[in-house]
Amino acid sequence: MSIERKDEYDHDEWMREKELTPVETTFLTTLIWFDKRFRIVDYLEILETLYYRVNLQMPKSHTEQYNLDNKFWYWYPLYALGSFSTLAYGVAAVSGALLGFYYAPATTGDPSSAYNQLAFIMTDLNFGFMLRSLHRWSAQVMVAAVFLHMLRVYFTGAYKEPRELNWILGIVLISLTMVFGYTGYLLPWDQLAYWAGQIGVEMALSIPLAGEWVAQLVFGGFSLGQATLQRMYIFHVFLLPFVVTTLIGVHIAIVWIQGIAEPH
Repeated sequence: MSIERKDEYDHDEWMREKELTPVETTFLTTLIWFDKRFRIVDYLEILETLYYRVNLQMPKSHTEQYNLDNKFWYWYPLYALGSFSTLAYGVAAVSGALLGFYYAPATTGDPSSAYNQLAFIMTDLNFGFMLRSLHRWSAQVMVAAVFLHMLRVYFTGAYKEPRELNWILGIVLISLTMVFGYTGYLLPWDQLAYWAGQIGVEMALSIPLAGEWVAQLVFGGFSLGQATLQRMYIFHVFLLPFVVTTLIGVHIAIVWIQGIAEPH
């Protein structure tokens, strides 16, 4: 709905002629009040023009280019795995942020206190069991969805030109997703976490030349302890979320620019 900017125009009379509802009248009155002071309509028109100019530069998909009526593939489940993994990541991020109010790595030199905090969340905290389960299952769903998404992209040939850079970015994202899952797996500091951490140390030490350096940097030494838990917490809470969120935003932006590589 456009509003002509004329000083002599009676907006009240115009709204009465249109027989607007009270909600529409309130909205337009508010918009006109702000527009007189901040010229909102002018900026909205600029944004609208910019949107259409950018949209004209976007490469058209096969369906749009040939004006095909059959768009059933848009709803094909395998083409929703990227959005599904992003949704699972959002759920894991929100539930993980809530868990952060009640969990912290041990600061007394005894890593077992991390497990005690987890036990408190699971048994004593109201809805704690549900919150932790929601975080855990959303993370596992994300890993599965990202893996299946990569398989779909590979077997449909969607990694080919001009989408090869986004394919490489997807490989980086699935690798970071694995690291995300691994660091979170160690935070409960139970038997599963301990032996998973021990395997990680052995894998780091097996790297030629740089193995000892990697083990000390990532795990805080050649055996598990307080330093290991502290590092996993920093990776999982303070480093990976910002890196992964940024890369997901870039990944989605490239998909938006290039369009989805639908089947022909």
